[in-house]
Amino acid sequence: MECRRKRDNPKSNSTFPDEVLERILGMLKSRKDKSSVSLVCKEWYNAERWSRRSVFIGNCYSVSPEILTRRFPNIRSVTLKGKPRFSDFNLVPANWGANIHSWLVVFAEKYPWLEELRLKRMTVTDESLEYLALSFPNFKALSLLSCDGFSTDGLASIATNCKNLTELDIQENGIEDKNGNWLSCFPESFTSLEVLNFANLHNDVNFDALEKLVSRCKSLKTLKVNKSVTLEQLQRLLVHAPQLGELGTGSFSQELTAQQSSELGSAFKNCKNLHTLSGLWVATAQYLPVLYSACTNLTFLNFSYAPLNSDDLAKLLVHCPKLERLWVVDTVEDKGLEAVGSHCPLLEELRVFPADPFDEGIAHGVTESGFIAVSQGCPRLHYVLYFCRQMTNAAVATVVQNCPDFTHFRLCIMHPGQRDYLTQDPMDEAFGSVVKTCRKLQRLALSGYLTDLTFEYIGKYGKNLETLSVAFAGSSDWGMRCVLDGCPKLRKLEVRDCPFGNDALLAGLGKYESMRSLWMSDCEVTMNGVRELAKEKPRLNVEVINEETYDNQQAKKVYVYRSVAGPRRDAPPFVLTL
Repeated sequence: MECRRKRDNPKSNSTFPDEVLERILGMLKSRKDKSSVSLVCKEWYNAERWSRRSVFIGNCYSVSPEILTRRFPNIRSVTLKGKPRFSDFNLVPANWGANIHSWLVVFAEKYPWLEELRLKRMTVTDESLEYLALSFPNFKALSLLSCDGFSTDGLASIATNCKNLTELDIQENGIEDKNGNWLSCFPESFTSLEVLNFANLHNDVNFDALEKLVSRCKSLKTLKVNKSVTLEQLQRLLVHAPQLGELGTGSFSQELTAQQSSELGSAFKNCKNLHTLSGLWVATAQYLPVLYSACTNLTFLNFSYAPLNSDDLAKLLVHCPKLERLWVVDTVEDKGLEAVGSHCPLLEELRVFPADPFDEGIAHGVTESGFIAVSQGCPRLHYVLYFCRQMTNAAVATVVQNCPDFTHFRLCIMHPGQRDYLTQDPMDEAFGSVVKTCRKLQRLALSGYLTDLTFEYIGKYGKNLETLSVAFAGSSDWGMRCVLDGCPKLRKLEVRDCPFGNDALLAGLGKYESMRSLWMSDCEVTMNGVRELAKEKPRLNVEVINEETYDNQQAKKVYVYRSVAGPRRDAPPFVLTL
């Protein structure tokens, strides 16, 4: 068979036919691998261009939809992130931007066969959801995480018009929950759903419509319901969907008769494929035993909304020998974490969230003792997010010695600027031990009283560090300079409430174009410093978010990011682009 020459390079002498090279490159899974092969030569660049079916964009303003569609003409799946991460802490005004609609208009023309859209921290309106539902006849998967601007009317448009939908995942969004009737908008002939997550909606849902939907969708693998679904209703859903792999249980609290409790336990027992369990918004301890029979193959327990105590957690973990990921609230206390160390030898990820981070009078919580206990029993631990009320340098050093393969280490001592509570020393040696010991470290979040010594350690040893989050730390501009000079793979730097000024900001002149973004808020950066950065690096987008007047004084919030699209065109008046 005669081999077709390269579409964009007709004089190519490649030994690979176009179809073969594109098929080979299309099998690559890693985004980094795909980017790397496109740099080998023009032929590989073109082959990767035509074979690419999915794209990830970590900042919606780093590229325009027009540039994206020219670069990759055959995309079927788009993952897009919008607002800076600190929007989760209400540091970014609600109307800052990141609206999806302009992207959808371009996609409708260039990607009419788009199948998947996964959005994080984007603004999504009901009009946009209706446009999406009507513009892409083969659309299959919608995931919205930490988005805002839409209501259940938009979900109704998706349910009504997306005939091939396999995934509808609505998680932690600022959504106007008008009513639960949107579930009844799925046609009676609709059977393709594989993922349904509406756990963060507040109102009652139309349970009859939900039950009929679940019973029709025989390929449903993930179901996460909200807290309005009762235990009796949950049992009915499980009877229809014993094939579930992921389950979000809702509130898990009501009064059950002995027969109802037995039926619920039997329903869980029949879920042989269950590997992820979440929800339990207000878990009733007396009904936790109904879960035991379903725990054998669990690899992920998400109790981040369930204030379990240590005894209940311990009783449950006995039945979870394969657990790899665990999210809990600090109501489990150190005793509960000791149970984790005793019963979860395969654990790789631990997240401990505060029940109430703003109430300093709360007696419960976790300390360095629980952290050490987990590290002693879980040698595979490599991802931790740990909110605690006290910590010591020695404890952190012990933890990383026990678990030297950390890739993500996010320690949040909830009282800003707190020292080692035993020695009253700064927490420098704690984080120094992390970067010295954990050579695979990619993400680090700092807390506690820290001097520039911590940043010297990071610059010297953090050679694989990609993301650094800093708050209420540092002594001078020297600290930030150490990080910018010493971390060759740094991609995201997030700084708030630190004594870093213009010298620290300008220390990154040679770095920012290779990074995804820099965020600085409530530091000592001035408008003159920001203007100097913009002058020296015109290819960067340098934005100042000041909800007051601009002058030569402090630049309250600075957002710097690389972009091939130039300054954005939708900046509101309080965003000054330099």
